[in-house]
Amino acid sequence: MPSPRLLVLFGSQTGTAQDVSERLGREARRRRLGCLVQALDSYPVVNLINEPLVIFICATTGQGDPPDNMKNFWRFIFRKNLSSTSLCQMDFAVLGLGDSSYAKFNFVAKKLYRRLLQLGGRALLPVCLGDDQHELGPDAAVDPWLHDLWEKVLGLHPVPLHLGIIPPGVPLPSKFTLHFLQEAPSTCSEEQHVTRTDPQGSPSELQPFLAPMVTNQRVTGPLHFQDVRLIEFDITGSGLSFAAGDVVLIQPENAAGHVQQFCQVLGLDPDQCFTLQPQEPGVPRPARLPQPCSVRHLVSRYLDIASVPRRSFFELLACLSPHELEREKLLEFSSAQGQEELCEYCSRPRRTILEVLGDFPHTAGAIPPDYLLDLIPPMRPRAFSIASSLLAHPSRLQILVAVVQYQTRLKEPRRGLCSSWLASLDPRQGPVQVPLWVRPGGLTFPETLDTPVIMVGPGTGVAPFRAAVQERVAQGQTGNFLFFGCRRRDQDFYWEPEWKELEKRGCLTLVTAFSREQEQKVYVQHRLREFGPLVWELLDRQGAYFYLAGNAKYMPADVSEALTSIFQEEGGLSGPEAAAYLARLQRTLRFQTETWA
Repeated sequence: MPSPRLLVLFGSQTGTAQDVSERLGREARRRRLGCLVQALDSYPVVNLINEPLVIFICATTGQGDPPDNMKNFWRFIFRKNLSSTSLCQMDFAVLGLGDSSYAKFNFVAKKLYRRLLQLGGRALLPVCLGDDQHELGPDAAVDPWLHDLWEKVLGLHPVPLHLGIIPPGVPLPSKFTLHFLQEAPSTCSEEQHVTRTDPQGSPSELQPFLAPMVTNQRVTGPLHFQDVRLIEFDITGSGLSFAAGDVVLIQPENAAGHVQQFCQVLGLDPDQCFTLQPQEPGVPRPARLPQPCSVRHLVSRYLDIASVPRRSFFELLACLSPHELEREKLLEFSSAQGQEELCEYCSRPRRTILEVLGDFPHTAGAIPPDYLLDLIPPMRPRAFSIASSLLAHPSRLQILVAVVQYQTRLKEPRRGLCSSWLASLDPRQGPVQVPLWVRPGGLTFPETLDTPVIMVGPGTGVAPFRAAVQERVAQGQTGNFLFFGCRRRDQDFYWEPEWKELEKRGCLTLVTAFSREQEQKVYVQHRLREFGPLVWELLDRQGAYFYLAGNAKYMPADVSEALTSIFQEEGGLSGPEAAAYLARLQRTLRFQTETWA
């Protein structure tokens, strides 16, 4: 008899929900359960009515939104015409991943759990709420929940006695086998790179547009602590179109030095070519990898060797290690008891996969190439707010990129993969092409010509508002109010001449906050309070829309607090009334935010 099937469906934005789903898949295979792990939007949702056992693992993004790869499922599951007995055959469990510093903590998981019950599903367990803010990360909630989940699942589907559970130290078969080719490497040309410059239809993740980089210019002063770049691409003939608030996704590459180091540590020849064969029927090959593929291409453009490894990395590494001392340490890092130590070794100092492999040389040198794709996650595209409008710059796309670099207790500074790669490209030295595509962002601007907009964009958070101002000015809209904050006027005041010119023409009202130019720090929230009467007049009498973009740490809460105090002082509202007023603005999309950690 075939083993009963467990279905694990995930909605993942940054990869954590996918990683947890794959962990669940591995644990199911150890318990001899047939298990399918899939992104929610790639699963035919009408088949749910026939599924006996489903685990949903979903992140919450932005302002309580579902991740991109579950948006279609989300729309379907909330259809009014679904019957209350639609899912009466299903046992289910929901695991949420979120961040308790956001107002709508794990909103998607909570709402999905309630909806599945409404449709007749039977919950095996209460919803689990993983929290990024916990010092041990989401695992603090996920570990005990998974323990309880397996008790419930094995109660329904016991492990066959003659087979037993596959013990944790035994590696499961790899997803793929790498068949190395004997012929000369020249036949494995990377010309068949999956990107192309003449896309059929709109560019996408599987068919990005190779955009020529036109300029890559530092826009912060020489004394400023941060290198911020204005980068411009030529998108002539790409078929790309975008509006203010949209984002561009860029597929980065690993640094050549890191690729070389990785190949040395693992004893791989970067010029050797291989084809990829799935071990199980129905498992698709990664669409972004050409067939055949060189090791260099795999490592430079696909494997995320510069990311901080997750616990699952240490679990598999321990299984593959032939070295007793190293294996002991890896087992400790992958155990529930070793999570504080793993955090200290890996998460806090942001140690990368490449550095960890360097710390475990005997293990790294013994990794079978077949396991590379099980061990190392694929590189994810990075999203940037588009900082220009097609109405102002036809056939051009501009972004404002803060090059991420910071020090931890490790000797080598930590660097952002995509921002550092972009910063290293110099179109003056010869042609440079970057794989990219666009998608709608979290901000949408009013279509009515006379609706004013208030935009609060400190630092690089101003990028989407430059696109919005350019677009609105080109359409003849003059009700544009921008609150911009930075450290110093002469170091990081992005696009100052452009804003001044628009002010002169009466197209823009600009309010600035330079935090380091006086004894007392002045931020955008202080300037909002100063302009309280204007803000209230625009919101309450003129139906303005309010937008906020920038760092998620303290600023969004500080701006919300400034707004509620304006509603109280200028509008005469009580505390609860002011909070309700703000909530109503959010509900009707007249208050929108786009923030990042």
